[in-house]
Amino acid sequence: MNFSELNIPKCKNFSGYKPCFSYEKCLENGCQHESDETKIGTKILIISLDALGNVLDNTPILYAIKRKFPVSTIFWITMPGADKILQNNPFIDKVFVWNDEQRMILRQIEFDYVMNADKSDYACAFANDVKAKNKLGFLLNGDGKIIPANESAMYSYILGNDDQKKFRENTRSGVDIIHEVFELEYKRDPYVFNLSDEEKEFIKSYKTEIAFDESKTYVGFNTGCSNLFPNKKMTIDQHVYLISELAKEKNLKIVLLGGKEDTERNQQILDKLDVKVKAKIISTPTTLGLRRGACFMDICDVVITGDSFGMHMAIGLKKYVIAWFGLSCAAEIELYGRGEKLVPVGLECSPCWKKVCPYNLECIQMIDLEKIIRLTKEFAAKKSKKLN
Repeated sequence: MNFSELNIPKCKNFSGYKPCFSYEKCLENGCQHESDETKIGTKILIISLDALGNVLDNTPILYAIKRKFPVSTIFWITMPGADKILQNNPFIDKVFVWNDEQRMILRQIEFDYVMNADKSDYACAFANDVKAKNKLGFLLNGDGKIIPANESAMYSYILGNDDQKKFRENTRSGVDIIHEVFELEYKRDPYVFNLSDEEKEFIKSYKTEIAFDESKTYVGFNTGCSNLFPNKKMTIDQHVYLISELAKEKNLKIVLLGGKEDTERNQQILDKLDVKVKAKIISTPTTLGLRRGACFMDICDVVITGDSFGMHMAIGLKKYVIAWFGLSCAAEIELYGRGEKLVPVGLECSPCWKKVCPYNLECIQMIDLEKIIRLTKEFAAKKSKKLN
């Protein structure tokens, strides 16, 4: 074989570095394992970098992409750390992380589609750079301004630039809107978050460790949120009241959840609880990383949370979610019929997306704690009825 005879296989498994299977002669004989699953087909790059919750919230598009392009190769680039959300995802062929080396590689590939979900100048600048026949979502113009890349991105673009529409008029979820941006059919597909076999074994072992009782309803409290918007948090005293009231119910088990940024906060909550109540609480580790955090959340039936990554994780794990909203837009969250949103009524300043509140966090003070208690008890009663 000489250079002119070289025929590179259009196969996902072929790298050009070594045979995809030992002793296969891919260059001489062509691909011997060809199927729709191994064909490269339509090459698609998804750019979804920022905010862990947004990355998870964008995963439903993968179902629609595969419906539209059954024979395709899907790459996804995201920030370091967020790549863990995309592990064990059957739709994605390769996850790239946001660094110089990985961006350099992606710039050399000729894509059929680039789908940029992020309205950030660096994501849009990168989308400008990538070679693709079709670009959907958001780009930068010659003045360095973020612009829509296609007609179908206009609603999302205008929504971001019009507070009246975003805060008062929009009733569509973010999942619905991102499908429109990428010219995909929206069928209310769920998030894609899959636990590995090792993680399932870990959960099984942890349940044994805590003497897990299937007859009980496990109520998870996701106590924190990103430091970027700290005012999404319920107060320590609100948590203490809710936990103390729910702990009175014999059929409920309370589980404290959170990431490393919530370690101190969870301890503060425990310190303020009555000794007898504290003894009933399962306080899960907060420093073992995102995937282990998902394992601990998976033991729960109900998750009580603010609008945070923990809320999105609970949605991804198909838990019953009771979520409160203040500064963020409740309409943009899809609970898939598993849960309820608590939104302050008649509060002119909510939502606002401000990092500093000039009004003493009225939206947090207005959280209906009694409704949270009632909803939790009602869910537990339904579960008990099913078991009996």
